Amino acid sequence: MSQGGGKPSVLGGTMIIAGTSIGAGMLALPTISAGMWFNWSVIVMLCAWLMMLLSSQALLEVNLHYEPGSSFHTLVKDTLGPAWSAINGLSVSFVLYILVYAYVSGGGSIVRHTLMATVGFEPSKFTAGLIFALALTACVWWSTWIVDRISVIMMGGMVVTFILSMTGLLGEIRAAVLLDAGGQGGYAIFIWVALSTYLTSFCFHASVPSLVKYFGKQPGDINKSLIFGTLIALGCYLTWILACDGNIPREQFKTVIAEGGNVGNLVSAAGNNISSSFILRMLEAFSYLAVATSFLGAGLGLFDYVADLFGFDDSRAGRTRTTLATFAPPTVGGLLWPDGFLYAIGWAGLAATIWSVIVPALMLRASRKKFSGGLYTTPGGGLTVPALLLFGGVTAVCHTLAVFKLLPMYK
Repeated sequence: MSQGGGKPSVLGGTMIIAGTSIGAGMLALPTISAGMWFNWSVIVMLCAWLMMLLSSQALLEVNLHYEPGSSFHTLVKDTLGPAWSAINGLSVSFVLYILVYAYVSGGGSIVRHTLMATVGFEPSKFTAGLIFALALTACVWWSTWIVDRISVIMMGGMVVTFILSMTGLLGEIRAAVLLDAGGQGGYAIFIWVALSTYLTSFCFHASVPSLVKYFGKQPGDINKSLIFGTLIALGCYLTWILACDGNIPREQFKTVIAEGGNVGNLVSAAGNNISSSFILRMLEAFSYLAVATSFLGAGLGLFDYVADLFGFDDSRAGRTRTTLATFAPPTVGGLLWPDGFLYAIGWAGLAATIWSVIVPALMLRASRKKFSGGLYTTPGGGLTVPALLLFGGVTAVCHTLAVFKLLPMYK
């Protein structure tokens, strides 16, 4: 049962899933999708949503064979053994480190763009990234409570600015731009390079054990939370891609990609195509808040992981050691290579493929051999495991090929 005394609600579970899914990763979607454009983007998004929902349901089926409170680590170790547990742990930590790097890169980019647009001063990429990283790292160092309070405020601001900016952008959509009139309208060949980024957009699977702990063994309510939460994320992503593809001509994305594909480049391109300065300010605010909240979320998760791994205590000296081990490597990376946002999100998708698709599929297969029956059965029957392994395998191979420039890239 719930640990907080109140009755768990599907609404609460839904918000946990939606909040974990939606973040700065969505800002990479329009740029990585420019080659295939809107129609193919919708098809790939629906496919990614369905597969990631299915893998979370597979994880739910496995989790319900164990007591509420059992961690992801416990489930993997018991069903697949210590080797897979180590692989899973490494992939989770890699995702967190690479995401913190991506958010330093993206945060610095939006700081530069915003300062230039508002006060006419554009700091260097190094300075902007350092300002962004130090300000938010200080919050994590000070206390988890501070992160919690700031995150709540930022999430509220993110919701408001998203609604205001999307309302404005949707009102300015031009059919000729959305349909790429006079152009090719997008090509399916560019789907493959985008797969890992789309997968990353639905990475919430570490929250499934948390939901089991929150609800207890109530598969119906937990499954509803998974479905409704991912549908909210799906709706936000489709709205975001529609707004960008309807306002920024496809050809202009070549410039965005050539400049590094960072958040500031995308916002700048949007600013060149919308008439309202208010909409642009709201879009800038939303982008900054999305990156900042994602930085705090990934940073805090990595902070706790590092503290536990190295046995650092919660004193000021201990938190300082944890902060340096957590944030110094990705921050230095973000300062030395400030235009890596798009690539880093893709790398996160490659690692996330392991722990959010392949590992749940393997655990499902192992648990069905180990346990007879259960409280919940994942949809898809005998096709679920091979479908998930195929999706995860194709995504991993495609990203690897993209890294070595063996896949067509729109540029």
